[in-house]
Amino acid sequence: MLCVCATCALALPAQQNDAPDTQPTLTFSQFTAQKPIWMIAYGDMRFTDPKRTEGTNPRVRKWLAEKVGALHPEVLLLTGDMPFTGANYFDLEVFKSETASWKANKVLTLPTLGNHEIYGGLKPGVANYLKNFPEINGKRYYSALLGSVEVIALDSTEASGPATPQGKWFAAQMAHLPNQVQFLFILYHVPWVADRQSEMLINLPTKEALFLRDTLEANLEKLHARVIVFNGHIHNYERFERLGVEYVITGGGGAEPYPLLFRGKGDLYQDPGFPVYHYLTLEVSDRKVHVVMWKVKDPEAAELSVEQKDEFTLTLAPSAAPAVRPAASR
Repeated sequence: MLCVCATCALALPAQQNDAPDTQPTLTFSQFTAQKPIWMIAYGDMRFTDPKRTEGTNPRVRKWLAEKVGALHPEVLLLTGDMPFTGANYFDLEVFKSETASWKANKVLTLPTLGNHEIYGGLKPGVANYLKNFPEINGKRYYSALLGSVEVIALDSTEASGPATPQGKWFAAQMAHLPNQVQFLFILYHVPWVADRQSEMLINLPTKEALFLRDTLEANLEKLHARVIVFNGHIHNYERFERLGVEYVITGGGGAEPYPLLFRGKGDLYQDPGFPVYHYLTLEVSDRKVHVVMWKVKDPEAAELSVEQKDEFTLTLAPSAAPAVRPAASR
């Protein structure tokens, strides 16, 4: 039995066999297929010196981290760019301080690497990242089995084309999803689907992201699970539906907000309000997952609060397979 911290005292390593890359990297046996799971997803906080206000909002960032802890999620999904400068050990200490409630409440935290994780140097940045998240057992990309849910976290700072180790691993994971999995949540910092503004101005999605998206979509017909892809990088909120998969950009954890001057018709979130500091709650139970986006009402208010601004529900079909429609245009 693998025991890396109190949070994941029941985390088991994948069983070794002739094809180890097809198995979940970690299995958290405190979760079962029949047990509901209460989760939160968000990202792009940029934890750093509280005196620094350029590029991050220390007041909102800290309040959101404390709010998330106060909600007592069982699982926390992070979409990357948690520190401002990943190679700076001081930023790691700020993260620990401002998220102390997560550890105190024994929240299972499952992150993914973003570009800010390696700011200041790849080697020290990755080392700090792995030290900060012992639950993932030193893995830059991994899969975690939590009863009826599987979380796959991929590394946006590492190559992921068809001939790369990460690309091959992801394809093998898609081809061998455990039968008990009803919902698959994928974490990758850079968006796999983005609004028209990002497509035109900063060429998102990247080729790497498109390859991973194509790999997922090539396996949709045989997958028996519903899928949500969680991305960050854009400091706003966007949501798209493509081939029965929900693509959600949640980058409102405290980093400097990015305005969307216009939202394309494909974006299912059309609210013009700005900025969009936020987090997502996920309730998994009874063969469905209900997701709600909670937005900070007024970042300048004397007392911060949130309001519900978006929601959607995915339900596992009786056939246990999501409907797959003809391919959408990129």
